[in-house]
This record gives sequence, C-alpha cells and structure tokens, in this order.
Amino acid sequence: MGNTQEKPPGSGGGGTARRENPQTHGAPAKDVANGAPRENSPAGGEEEQQRRKPDSSGVDRSYLDAPAGALPPHLARLKNEGNYLFKNGQFGDALEKYTQAIDGCSEAGIDSPDDLSILYSNRAACYLKDGNSGDCIQDCNKALELQPFSLKPLLRRAMAYESLERYRKAYVDYKTVLQIDTGVQAAHDSVHRITKVLIEQDGPEWRENLPEIPVVPLSVQQQHREKPVSIEVAQARAARAAQEEARRKEARFTLLKHEGNSLVKKGLFQDALEKYTECLSVKPDECAVYTNRAICFLKLNRYQEAKQDCDLALQLDPANKKAFYRRALAFKGLQDYLSASSDLQEVLHLDPKVHEAEQELEEVTFLLRQSLIDKAAHT
Repeated sequence: MGNTQEKPPGSGGGGTARRENPQTHGAPAKDVANGAPRENSPAGGEEEQQRRKPDSSGVDRSYLDAPAGALPPHLARLKNEGNYLFKNGQFGDALEKYTQAIDGCSEAGIDSPDDLSILYSNRAACYLKDGNSGDCIQDCNKALELQPFSLKPLLRRAMAYESLERYRKAYVDYKTVLQIDTGVQAAHDSVHRITKVLIEQDGPEWRENLPEIPVVPLSVQQQHREKPVSIEVAQARAARAAQEEARRKEARFTLLKHEGNSLVKKGLFQDALEKYTECLSVKPDECAVYTNRAICFLKLNRYQEAKQDCDLALQLDPANKKAFYRRALAFKGLQDYLSASSDLQEVLHLDPKVHEAEQELEEVTFLLRQSLIDKAAHT
C-alpha cells in the first residue's frame, strides 16, 4: 500500500475502529500489497546514526522514523508500525495502529486528504484479511471520498463486494480499476469469473442489470501511468501480456484446426493441408496436427511428406497408433511393403481391435510376397 496517491482538494476526517466479529466470507484474493515504500531517512550526524542502531532485542527499528507523506513524526511512526505489522501477518495489531493514526489526524486537525485516504485504505486491507468485508467497504468508501479513483481502495472494495456475493458492484469496481491500470491481473481474473456468474444468474441481458460504470478521467489515468513502476508491477504486467498472447495463440490454433477438419470432411485436402500448416506455425509441437496433415498428404499422393509428418508425430508421441497406421499407408504408397508391414504390426500390438490395420496388413503382406516373386523373376 504505497504512499503514492494524488492530493484532491478537501480535508480529512478521523474515525474510530469498528471491531465487529469478522464475517464468514473470505476475501477472494489475499495478495494485495500493503504498506508504503520506505523513504530513505536523510543522512545525518550522530543523532541519525543513533536512531539507526538496533534496539535491545537486536531488531533494527529505524524504519519507524521514516517520513510518511505530510504526517507529523508521531503519526508517521504509527503508520510505519502498522505497515510493518501488516507485512508480518499481524493484521489485528496493524489495524489498531492505523486506527490510532486516523484518530490522531482528527485530534490534531491535520488537513492531508491523501495521507488520511491511505490510512483508511490500509485499515481496509486489514479488515479484508480478517474477513470483515463490511468494514473494509466502509473504509474504502472513506478513502475514495478523500481521493477519488484511488486504485487500491477500489480494488479492495471490489474484493470485499465479491466476498459478500455482491457481484454487480464488484464487477463495476474491477472494471474501474482496469480503466486506471490494465495490468492488474487480479482484476482481469475477477472480471472473467464474475461475468460467468452474472450470465448464469441474469442470462444474456446481464449487462442491463449492472450499475453504471464510472468513467475515469484521462488526467487520473495519465497520473497513474506516470508513477514509477515497481518490479512487482512490471513483472505482473509482463505475465499478463504473456497470458494474453498465449490466449490469442490458442484461439487462433483452435479456429485453424477446426477449419482444417471441416475441409477434410468436404474432401478439400489441399485447403485443409494449408490450414494445418498454419496451425503448426502457431503450435509446432501438436502431435494431432501432424497426423491430420499426413492424411492430406496421403490423399494427394504425397507419400514422402506424409511419412515425414508421421515421423514427427512419433517423436512427440512414440505410442501414437494413428501415426503408425498412416505411416504404414505412406510406406505402402512408396512401395516399401516391409516397413509398412512393420508399422501395421505395431498398430495391432498397441490395439488388436483395429480392423483396418488387419486388412491393410493382409494386403501389404500379399504385395510384399508379390514384389519378392517379381524381384526373383528378374534375377
């Protein structure tokens, strides 16, 4: 939870913690980062060095004195303690620290909407972790009143809505998040998941029942894009791009393969061959496409190429009986009856019930004998 939110006009207010019993609904995702990045304390003299020394327990607590926006030192320390506790899984203790900081802002009359928004957002993360979705939503609402279109409160509120099965509101918040940053993988996954739920729930007209999705101002989107990108965010965006590319490839592959299969059924083997070749340019290790393309080569009397495709299929799947059978037909077309006989016997070894292989083996055996007789007659 970074101290990186924009400063809208307005003043912040305090609030007290609500320690209601956590709800049974678990948050749908628990990997949203919490805590502001630690700003470097200014290098200084002996006093600064003294503060950096470990305490009596041997733990370095100099991070507690790191600046935190416009908060005075005693409130910055509370926020930093909360961040530390949150990162160590002590969500209840972190919640108390954030609450003290929020109350301290109110008591001191501090007018810093961005800092107060972050505190509410941080406390909302604690509620979310504890399964208290109702209080999480309330704190996110306060954070967003202070800093509209802040990404983390929107994302946390969406997760809380989803955990309460308030899917339409969750959908709207996730879509708003994606207007701000298309690289938030959790939002993409949740939109996909919730869309399925809403289609089942409301049918084809499910979009008509959605609340209006707010339009994020271009200025907000631009400000978010200009913020420094952390390593984690960069990695998440790269992973997202890789997944999108994989989905596009899979969709194109499936379409081309379906078109190839349809063309084979129509007897358009040259056209089907071209579709299968395109398939292999997308996924070159797909065994079934090699055996499918081998059919086309066989029908076009291109036996050597059919054999090569079956060879490739058997490299990928050494026990593929279709590849053995079609290679046997290719050997037959090449008049290599001995190799054809060997492949057909392999098919029957893998599956004795393949009657086509039995019939072909009888014919190939006859042709082999005939070729041997012919060869003997010419010697």
